[in-house]
Amino acid sequence: MLTYELSYPPAPRAELTEELHGHLVADPYRALEEAGSPTTKAWSAAQDELFRAARAGWAGLGAFDARVRQLLATGMSTAPLVHGDRAFNLRQRPDQDQPALYVAEGGRDRVLFDPAVFDPSGASLLEEWSVAPAGDRVAVQTSSGGTEDSELRVLCVATGAVLDGPIDRVRRSTLAWLPDGSGFYYVRRLPPELHPGEERYHRRVWLHLVDTDPAEDTLVFGEGRPAEQHYAVATDGRLLTVTATAGASPRTDVYAAVLAEGPLDRPALRPVQEGVDAATTARPYGGVLHLATCRDAPRGRLELADPVTGERRVLLPEHPEAVLEDFAVLDGPELPRPLLLATYTRHAISEITVHCARTGEPLGEVELPGAGTVGPLRPRRGPFEAAGGSGAHELWFAYADHVTPSRALHYDARTGRTTPWAAPAGSPRTTVRVRQVVYPGLDGTPVRMFVISPTGTPDRPRPTVITGYGGFGARMVPGYAAQAVAWAEAGGVYVFACLRGGGEEGEGWHRAGRREHKQRTFDDLHAAADWLTAEGWASGIGLVGSSNGGLTVGAALTQRPERYAAVVCVAPLLDMVRYEHSGLGPSWRDEYGSAAEPAELAWLLAYSPYHAVRPGTVYPAVLFGVADGDTRVDPLHARKMCAALQHAGAPGSGPVLLRQETGVGHGLRGVDATAALLADQLAFLADRLGI
Repeated sequence: MLTYELSYPPAPRAELTEELHGHLVADPYRALEEAGSPTTKAWSAAQDELFRAARAGWAGLGAFDARVRQLLATGMSTAPLVHGDRAFNLRQRPDQDQPALYVAEGGRDRVLFDPAVFDPSGASLLEEWSVAPAGDRVAVQTSSGGTEDSELRVLCVATGAVLDGPIDRVRRSTLAWLPDGSGFYYVRRLPPELHPGEERYHRRVWLHLVDTDPAEDTLVFGEGRPAEQHYAVATDGRLLTVTATAGASPRTDVYAAVLAEGPLDRPALRPVQEGVDAATTARPYGGVLHLATCRDAPRGRLELADPVTGERRVLLPEHPEAVLEDFAVLDGPELPRPLLLATYTRHAISEITVHCARTGEPLGEVELPGAGTVGPLRPRRGPFEAAGGSGAHELWFAYADHVTPSRALHYDARTGRTTPWAAPAGSPRTTVRVRQVVYPGLDGTPVRMFVISPTGTPDRPRPTVITGYGGFGARMVPGYAAQAVAWAEAGGVYVFACLRGGGEEGEGWHRAGRREHKQRTFDDLHAAADWLTAEGWASGIGLVGSSNGGLTVGAALTQRPERYAAVVCVAPLLDMVRYEHSGLGPSWRDEYGSAAEPAELAWLLAYSPYHAVRPGTVYPAVLFGVADGDTRVDPLHARKMCAALQHAGAPGSGPVLLRQETGVGHGLRGVDATAALLADQLAFLADRLGI
């Protein structure tokens, strides 16, 4: 353990206090918001030196780095999208840093797009891809430097040649291809010069024809709507759907057009759902609109809607315990009747049920390898002209759990059998155990968490790490967790907590931990720490959180600093008074509240970690992690909080460190950058928790 006193770099501190709605709000480190200022650059460089010096003293770094890299060197092969005789999927060899897009046909596999060949520097990522109906064209979206700001190109599947692009100002846009593949509807931002300072907003839905100038694209939807709205498009060749969501709010407007009724560049979009307080996914199939919605159903239900009259009926009612996640229709001529497969999560664990596609009658379940997570259901696809749909009798999906790398499975509805389709090239062995437990929140609400440990039992108190998210309705579901396996193999306990604010138990669980109820998220985390200690699992406790999870652990460390020995806080939101002024902050007002509203400012100030730092307090060791390519959460949050804790900590506080990365961002990253980040986190935690 690091025992010597650290000498922190001086930070630009000012006695800045503002009055907001009757509250005196201090912001002594606002100068650190300016990443490019000479003062911030000098301070950041000094923090880099401090981090490197501290890192050199972490005795477990080499072992954790080696084991994490070994655990991540599995390679991968995603579930395929099958169009006719061609199967498309992402694959990655164990020695590759990023996956490439492959196509298989006629018994032969070949690389269609490899980001490492596209950009030998390694700075580019394949963010998204979409296949045209006939399987002859693929649109790929790539970003550089971790920014998630993408360029779109259209490739010829037969030759790999670029047919169109690059088209800029896209960000993992959905695509709705025209039936003949000659173009597509997609989402693109307006030129930045039209709205200075709001370049990441002002999205629109456009129609683009392949090999034409995107400046000539036809505007289809979005004019006059709020700047923060997000759009998604989909089509089955008969219907076009557009969904509109205000930022990250759980409310979705749905519009649909019958493409045969009008010109493709002026589809007659009719409202199917407007102003309804319910998150909804719209998917056209066979000329019928399928809506997976939380309308009057917090755990979700599946409805069928007439795109012309708007008439709706419930096909799958809300399940009393499980949350609806996904669905797919199989209607091949070999089947006695069309089938609907639905993916649910029951207390964060996936299951797939089989139903009659006409009535919703339950017919059975799909066999799964274990208590894990299922990816999107991908039925075989044919041309849009196929009568009624794809004519498929089979589909593919991915499966993973905490100790099992993602693998692709194949389901054949004729036999009801699930069989392996592709597995990772490497499969590291481990003896660690996973157990789901239920504990009481501070208010008595049952909360679940996954506990990964050497024996599966609280045989003795062990150094314990808790991670959680608790926001935006996101699910903390099982997924391959190399860091948790490595920690448990070293003798510790690693915990994934399903905190309120997430969506593990449906939209009601989400709303129980957002806006004025945000404190419940932090209370659930505190209760997890208390329960793990009382039940004999934990000796010392460390926390790990990223993004909204960084806010969660940031609030925890300021509310109960004596409870935690170490905290890892990555890409965090921490200044909740000014979060709306940077990154994608304006999109999150509905989740947190806005400082512009008096009542909502009071919510934010009640837990804002940056404003909760108190001089003379003994704080735990804290490792902040940021990346210069992060366009969602600005690194300024971590810089300001780091400076505040370094200034305020009383004697006996743990070290406060800032880990700064370049060339990566908030989202996808390669294996090497992932392994380095996880190894540093584990070594830091081990140094403080004594593993």
